[in-house]
Amino acid sequence: MGNPVVHFEILSPDAAKLQKFYAELFGWTINADNSMQYGIADTGATGKGINGGIGVPMDGKNRVTFYVGVDSIDDTFAKLAAAGGKAMGPKMTVPPSGPVLGYFTDPAGNTIGLVEMSSSYNPGG
Repeated sequence: MGNPVVHFEILSPDAAKLQKFYAELFGWTINADNSMQYGIADTGATGKGINGGIGVPMDGKNRVTFYVGVDSIDDTFAKLAAAGGKAMGPKMTVPPSGPVLGYFTDPAGNTIGLVEMSSSYNPGG
């Protein structure tokens, strides 16, 4: 298996404003009807692109992150130091039984997400 980019995330303290912005600008359907008001963005690009999410960051900082699908986050973390990256804590499962995620920084300090593809990840949102 290759390691495709499988999800994007746009985070801002004013997520509702960005959800409205991207829906109006690109015609995305964004559903934020959940307890975290995390907007699942359906870009409408079936087979030509990826979907993502627009939500509020836990640390209050704006950021854009993309997520790479991998077979094993543990195996990927094991290669990080030699490649010049650094894990940002242990992997975690999105409650209640969502996908298994991990985060790392690349040599330039960018945050990149990992999705364990054998977990309950649903690329359709």
